Amino acid sequence: MPSQDVEVDDALAAWIVEQVRAGQPPEAVLAPLVEQGWDEDAAIDAVEWVTRRFLEQHAVEEGLPVPVRVPAPIVANGRATVDAGDRQVQVLANLLHPRVIVFGSVLSHEECDALVASARSRLSRSSTFNLDSGVDEVHEGRTSQGMFFARGADALCRRIEARIATLLDWPVDHGEGLQVLRYGPGAEYRPHYDYFDPQRPGTSALLARGGQRVASLVIYLNTPECGGATTFPDARFEVAPIKGNAVFFSYDRPHPMTGTLHGGAPVIEGEKWVATKWLRERQYV
Repeated sequence: MPSQDVEVDDALAAWIVEQVRAGQPPEAVLAPLVEQGWDEDAAIDAVEWVTRRFLEQHAVEEGLPVPVRVPAPIVANGRATVDAGDRQVQVLANLLHPRVIVFGSVLSHEECDALVASARSRLSRSSTFNLDSGVDEVHEGRTSQGMFFARGADALCRRIEARIATLLDWPVDHGEGLQVLRYGPGAEYRPHYDYFDPQRPGTSALLARGGQRVASLVIYLNTPECGGATTFPDARFEVAPIKGNAVFFSYDRPHPMTGTLHGGAPVIEGEKWVATKWLRERQYV
């Protein structure tokens, strides 16, 4: 039942499910409850509980992975800026399915330059984790160079991580360290998913460190002369790589139904630098 001491009878639960299935935004579902005298927090709690129960039942009936909680930094038709603690971040685009948000001015130009300078001498050919063999391998579909910062590696990383945690309302310790990538002319990352396939033998070791990945934040550290967009093929949507901006996307289960197939389109002119932050279900160790 909901965490607060509220009564959700079958009729109310059925009405909430009907609204959710019809695609009504959260505020449209909450407003009638508040008008009837519900405390707003209790109404939110009730709607979330009923929705979660419905999604879990549907998943079980259809043989799908059960959804989990994911970061939800903004609401539909909300504020144009979000408080990220030490700066205001702009909301430039908000796609509901797949769940994609484009943020403006997540990092200052000086922070972007400092992150690139810190990472440049430590780059090596990017690899991917082979979920069958359990080892990192160079993959032909990923032609960038990259490196990882340990979480909290230095003052700059700690400042950025704290800002991301505030922006996305997700604890710092539920995130992996920042990964910085450089894409030269022609370099790309072909479409893929960021979650770990639970059917593959190497997944269990990754899940033991903090559960599934549930969201990604890709921050652009420079603006290429041409190319380098982040693409979402299922949604026919792409995000231009603009210095300081970022694209966020979440996935509540490890399944293509999330629509979060994405890729880094080839750089046509210049180079592209990005910093990626992956968020986990639980504390990442």
